[in-house]
Amino acid sequence: MSNSKSLIRKGFFNKKSITLMIASVVILTLLIVLTATGVVHKSLPCPDCTTNGEVSICSTCKDAHTITTKESFTCPDCDEGIVDGAVCETCDGKGNCYTIACPDCCETCGGSHEVNGSFWALLPPIIAIGLALITKEVFSSLIIGILSGAILINDFSPVKTIDSVVNTGLINAVSGTAGIFIFLIELGILVALVNKAGGSRAFGEWAKTHVKTKVGAALCTFVLGILIFIDDYFNCLTVGSVMRPVTDKHKISRSKLAFLIDATAAPICMIAPISSWAAAVSQYAADGQGFSLFIMAIPFNFYSLLTIVFVLALTLMKFDFGPMRKHEINAENGDLFSGARVASNDDEGSSCGRVWDLVLPIVFLLIFSIFALVYVGGPFDGASLIEAFANTDATVALPWGGLVALILTIVYLIARKTINFKQAMEALPKGFIAMVPAIFILTFATALKNMTGELGAAYYIGDLMNGSAATLNKFLPAIIFLVACLLAFATGTSWGTFGILIPIVTAMFAPTDPLGIIGISACLAGAVCGDHCSPISDTTIMSSAGAECEHLNHVSTQIPYAVFVASISFVSFIIAGFVQMWYVALPIAIAILLGAMFLTKYIVTRKDK
Repeated sequence: MSNSKSLIRKGFFNKKSITLMIASVVILTLLIVLTATGVVHKSLPCPDCTTNGEVSICSTCKDAHTITTKESFTCPDCDEGIVDGAVCETCDGKGNCYTIACPDCCETCGGSHEVNGSFWALLPPIIAIGLALITKEVFSSLIIGILSGAILINDFSPVKTIDSVVNTGLINAVSGTAGIFIFLIELGILVALVNKAGGSRAFGEWAKTHVKTKVGAALCTFVLGILIFIDDYFNCLTVGSVMRPVTDKHKISRSKLAFLIDATAAPICMIAPISSWAAAVSQYAADGQGFSLFIMAIPFNFYSLLTIVFVLALTLMKFDFGPMRKHEINAENGDLFSGARVASNDDEGSSCGRVWDLVLPIVFLLIFSIFALVYVGGPFDGASLIEAFANTDATVALPWGGLVALILTIVYLIARKTINFKQAMEALPKGFIAMVPAIFILTFATALKNMTGELGAAYYIGDLMNGSAATLNKFLPAIIFLVACLLAFATGTSWGTFGILIPIVTAMFAPTDPLGIIGISACLAGAVCGDHCSPISDTTIMSSAGAECEHLNHVSTQIPYAVFVASISFVSFIIAGFVQMWYVALPIAIAILLGAMFLTKYIVTRKDK
């Protein structure tokens, strides 16, 4: 009895732990039912070997999956003509054969014409997101989501489940995002160096004399977010570290700062031709048309464009709504964190620091990141500048540019005598430690995405799009936007979302159909929107890290704003489906957004009275 009372006093059976235990029992029961009924592994037509819903037969081998060659070679299906004591059927026991695997057969399904995919593939991220929002605890929610996915994949086989968690989930997550992890560490070290040298402190002093109002601080954050368009990770962490002292001084809540960062990071990257996002989009389109397709889609990317207008209008109109309003009121009363304080990694640094000690490292990072993005694309192998940027790999280029910028920054700051060599080396582990929570969440979030992929979420969404949406014609852009929103929200990845949907969308429209461009825009816009709302999104995680804001505080305050803009964007895509001219549809969308914002402000201020 005394032990149980002790556990209660120590908080073992607190509200969060009880909620997680009850939720775990409910989830486990649901997983048992689903695996027992067999609905998880539902077969669908393979998307890579079907034409208009009909299975297409391979013209090379007529679906025999082997072809005949003129020269004989050792039979791949037997060992000296014997297989388990029986004569090999492939070569009739002669040990030699003239058949090889057909190179034109579908690699996706192995020639079976079927793949596994059902709605239940989205269950693990739904579980993780739901638990995170209910319990306000991210790590345990992600772990339960990963385990749920592994259980569904392996039908409750204990050994195979653990194997999936370790190999398919965690190891693949780390290896697949190693480049991004390196870049995050480089950024963390860069921030630690600039802080130690007094660059951030100097900028804060400069801002005190030049940024004198709360609106000015928010606009300064907005402008800096717009200017750093090369990459969203770079944007989130740089803007956060630079603007925290300024927004803190003017009593802008950390939740609002995280929103300002997030609302300019992904949207500006999605409409900037020279960005890692443009490069990512380009690689998913066929026939080398990715870059031109991205350019043509920009004017119809309503969510990204309207989010930028929304942030600017919200700042100038001086009002907030939803949970953000409470956080801003708390900030005015001195509580910037709304009770969920996050430890700061900032260092007051040297009193000899200058604004240039902050500006030059950012310039170094920007210049060498752009150079690296182009270089990795292969311009020295004959590719044009546009082709090089379209073919680049941001996970390689950004660490490349970050390393060069980091070395130059160390040399510059030591030469300036704002820090010495020992202090520079001390900043290395400090910068790494500052990024550990973000890397930890990012690893689990990526592992969860891997589980969703193994369950065939991409095939389910593709079948859904081809099966139902294709009959609605003018409403297709709005439907594509909605599907992209839901997929990005559930999986936490905008890149993965348009990677899944772009090939489907391009296959649904004729090359000359204007709806095709609008459909691509809807896909990209929906991917950004769902990514904004998702607690397991890497950009959302990075925005929280950049603002040093409690992650779920950022999520809960941003979702109402994202949904507000998404609703206007959905209506705008319906209009665009009929009008099909961006110079008509975009002004209408902006007018609807501003009108809705004025109405919301009127309702909010009236409630205050």
